Amino acid sequence: MISSGRKPGLRVFVLFLLSIMVLLSAGTQAATVDEVRMWAGPENTRLVFDISHPVEHSVFMLRSPNRVVIDLKNARLRQLPHGLDFSKSVVSKLRSAKRNRNDLRMVLDLKGKVRPQSFLLKPTKQYGHRLVIDLSDTRVKAVPKVAGNNANRSKGAPRDVIIAIDAGHGGDDPGASGPRGTREKHVVLAIARQLERLIKSEPGMQPVMIRTGDYYLGLRKRMEKAREMQADLFISIHADAFRNGRASGSSVYVLSQNGATSEAAQWLAKSENNADLIGGVSLDDKDDLLRSVLLDLSQNATIAASLDVGSSVLKELGGVGKLHKKRVEQAGFAVLKSPDIPSILVETGYISNKREERKLRDKAYQRKLAVAMLNGVRRYFMQNAPPGTRLAMGGQKHVIRRGETLSGIAQRYRVTQVALRNVNRLSNSQLKVGQVLRIPVL
Repeated sequence: MISSGRKPGLRVFVLFLLSIMVLLSAGTQAATVDEVRMWAGPENTRLVFDISHPVEHSVFMLRSPNRVVIDLKNARLRQLPHGLDFSKSVVSKLRSAKRNRNDLRMVLDLKGKVRPQSFLLKPTKQYGHRLVIDLSDTRVKAVPKVAGNNANRSKGAPRDVIIAIDAGHGGDDPGASGPRGTREKHVVLAIARQLERLIKSEPGMQPVMIRTGDYYLGLRKRMEKAREMQADLFISIHADAFRNGRASGSSVYVLSQNGATSEAAQWLAKSENNADLIGGVSLDDKDDLLRSVLLDLSQNATIAASLDVGSSVLKELGGVGKLHKKRVEQAGFAVLKSPDIPSILVETGYISNKREERKLRDKAYQRKLAVAMLNGVRRYFMQNAPPGTRLAMGGQKHVIRRGETLSGIAQRYRVTQVALRNVNRLSNSQLKVGQVLRIPVL
């Protein structure tokens, strides 16, 4: 056998050196910013930079005029961002330029002062690597007032029941997607708006929207906004998804006991959460054991109330379409963890199911779902109206006599026929002698 004169070890060593060089060159390869996306909310603006791979960056503020500077090390911009709507954002303009030959500088011109935060996100689902810039508007914003309810509370006058309506996901969190590309965040916002319109016309009730547009809102921020608005009920609206496209039906969830226990520990560990924590009762002046007992009692009562209203809503949803489960389910969803607000999460259907995706896109079906939720909420509050509310005062009752009409009764009590039908769950205007009607409190 004739030898080539080459040693096998040399070949392995050369291959090793080449691999090291490839890795080093990959590590020094400039990152590219492929696209810039932006969502503006009432209190903050989020910008998302789609990047080819993780990048070293720094973010800082400059004054006079106000602007945020974002420096990306060893990076370049693939193309100038286009289609960004600055009209509702705290940002007025976005500029970019090269810096130190290899780096990229992005400048956000501002309409006011902000508090910037940044973080990197790893690839997930349809997204690759991302750099997220959150700009919190530091301008003072008053807590939304609800139709004079705060004044009525202080004066002891009857007030409306406040329903907080939370459309899930939003902004760069689209939620689940259907076979036709329908996004959960759009569907649930449409249903939430339908429910808002219905509750506005309901005597004794007042809706407040947690998310009013296509922007991101953290789960705990949603819960905090409901508490700031002194809501009596929190409804979070979603659309489910599963890898099996045949899964279908609506569901209703409330907080599990395990979720409540873990949440209680967090609340009690933070002193700033102790004041005015459970229904206006301060825990600051209580010892640890008493604080824990009071919070447990409050949470247990809240979960029990959530189960009651959830069961009422689930029954109504069963009249609209198929139910995925015939009982209210319990889970540790963060958005349901307020210790003193009954909270339910409604999965309106499986957007991953072709048939249900088509129905969820339909405005008429969205209204049916909203009507079902309202009917369930109305039935619950008829029997469990919070003290001090107009619903708790109870309406007058009228016994139908021969010859009386719904329009005549409405005129007599100065209420609308729609309100009479809603409160008494009448499908039409036909009345029977001896029938008892409940007159709504307006």
